[in-house]
Amino acid sequence: MIETKSTIRAVAWHDGPRGPVVRLLDQRKLPLQTVWLDCERPDDVADAIRTLAVRGAPAIGIAAAYGLAQSMVQACSSELADGAFDALVAEVARRFAATRPTAVNLFWALERMVARAAMTRGQPVAERARDLVAEAIAIHDEDIASCLAMGAHGAPLMPRQGGVLTHCNTGGLATGGHGTALGVLRSALALGHELHVYVDETRPLLQGARLTAWECAQDGLPATLITDNMAAHLMKLGRVQAAIVGADRIAVQGDTANKIGTYGVAILCKYHGIPFYVAAPTSTVDLRCPDGDHIPIEERAPAEVTHLGGQRIAAEGTGVFNPAFDVVPAALIAGIITEEGVARAPFTPDLTAMVARAQERAKRVRAPGLPA
Repeated sequence: MIETKSTIRAVAWHDGPRGPVVRLLDQRKLPLQTVWLDCERPDDVADAIRTLAVRGAPAIGIAAAYGLAQSMVQACSSELADGAFDALVAEVARRFAATRPTAVNLFWALERMVARAAMTRGQPVAERARDLVAEAIAIHDEDIASCLAMGAHGAPLMPRQGGVLTHCNTGGLATGGHGTALGVLRSALALGHELHVYVDETRPLLQGARLTAWECAQDGLPATLITDNMAAHLMKLGRVQAAIVGADRIAVQGDTANKIGTYGVAILCKYHGIPFYVAAPTSTVDLRCPDGDHIPIEERAPAEVTHLGGQRIAAEGTGVFNPAFDVVPAALIAGIITEEGVARAPFTPDLTAMVARAQERAKRVRAPGLPA
């Protein structure tokens, strides 16, 4: 396993004097301010997810798991019957599921929490709540381990020397720590690869400029920021030897939804003969989704396009189309890097097997009396 320095932790659980706190690094404020949100209520966590204070598919799932656990700890401060506990778990899970539609990790984490609650029926409700806290912490810890494993599998695929383009943010801010696509680059650098990271700014919310460039600066990763429309020229100049991105949902046959603009990067890579990789945990693979046409695409507020830094940049009354994600067809993807290995085309057999292995390992870890 490759270990390398990563200073970024965007989500944390704290047992405060007034009860549990979900602590989130407010990514809306970066890079100009480092502001932590101490969410004392589950509704605060849900609002942070909805408004992108916390973002990135794995980090969203972790935050929602913590928020659900927090809700149940607080509910158990009063008398709560066993049946009412289960009903409340289901209701809180529904509320969190309504915050963001595209990132499947959110639903995966909530389903896992609900399933864990079902396993503890009949126990005292206070113990059931503590068990959910432990499950949420396990989801967080497993995500960090998963990112490190992705780094180990993906690092050898990166060029020994040259430039790698990435789009949006896929580092510690978007995950439990280390990162998915950016984590692979961290691991490749730790192996001695002489890489230079080219960071797309990622309009309209500038997750590359505000977040990925900030992470690279924090951890000393060699990086250059470019605007989204410079990528083709950079490739033509021969400065990009690979591209790697994260994912918010991967269909069973490999079609991948990621931040808007990713599809364009994949097309440019195809034209220039550059390998295009996706790095994501198996929790991002949706085996129930047959292809990219069935991935729900979130559309966000027009002001994200008409305004920049709170300042209007488009005329009043201008119509806006603002999808937050697009879908890269599987045919454009050289490999999908997960904690279980690298899936290759045709992706369905590899992805199905990887998800099954990950689920079996998780089952062994959580089942009492069975070896980890």
